[in-house]
Amino acid sequence: MKKFFVILLVSLGCLGAAQANEAGFPLDTFPVEKMSDMASLQNGSKLFVNYCLNCHAAAYMRYNRMRDFGLTEDQIKKNLLFASDKVGDTMKVALDAKQAKEYFGAQPPDLSVIARSRAGPGGSGADYLYTYLRSYYRDETKPTGWNNLVYPNVAMPHVLWELQGQRTAKFVDEKDHHNPNLVIHKFEGYEQLTPGKLDEHAFNEAVGDLVAYLQWMGEPAQAQRAKIGVGVLIFLGLLTVFTWRLNASYWKDVK
Repeated sequence: MKKFFVILLVSLGCLGAAQANEAGFPLDTFPVEKMSDMASLQNGSKLFVNYCLNCHAAAYMRYNRMRDFGLTEDQIKKNLLFASDKVGDTMKVALDAKQAKEYFGAQPPDLSVIARSRAGPGGSGADYLYTYLRSYYRDETKPTGWNNLVYPNVAMPHVLWELQGQRTAKFVDEKDHHNPNLVIHKFEGYEQLTPGKLDEHAFNEAVGDLVAYLQWMGEPAQAQRAKIGVGVLIFLGLLTVFTWRLNASYWKDVK
């Protein structure tokens, strides 16, 4: 339990720092239907292993849990098992913690429960991640050459840039209507510099798949829990009808 809370605290680092999105950048809605789409979860797991697992671990998740959304052990071994030898192992990285701190300034957070840890009043953790991963832009004033609208001055570079391509963000300065002395740096849109391997729609779909996997990873049993919950509600509904009729039958001769 202690380790669990440590990971939650560390998760306030590169990917989900405590005061990220302070400016209230509007979050896009994560396509929740992907949570029940086996193909989306399978593609999301592939993206996670190829683009995230190089630096970020998922120490509370085992590779063999991917069987829950249709992958076989043979498929896992051949396509996803790069950082370990056994499908029963947890999803750890070979990156040394000291080296990570030297390279990035902080150890990249564990992503086992990142979707749950980023939930807040502005939207769900999935909404946050879905918007965050699609909001990178080139900024040569930053050490990594990248910045992010959802999380300004983010330490993590844009790991999906080959898929999305490179773009810059356009801003304009406007005076605040309530305080003329206050100048607001307003975002107006992106300008594409170089194309990516995917077009905009395909990239959004890919990010949705990745976020679906991150959301699933935080609670692999959530789909089963939802099914059980529906069954319980149906049972209670039938029990209510039965009890109501039994009560009516019992008191029908009482005047």
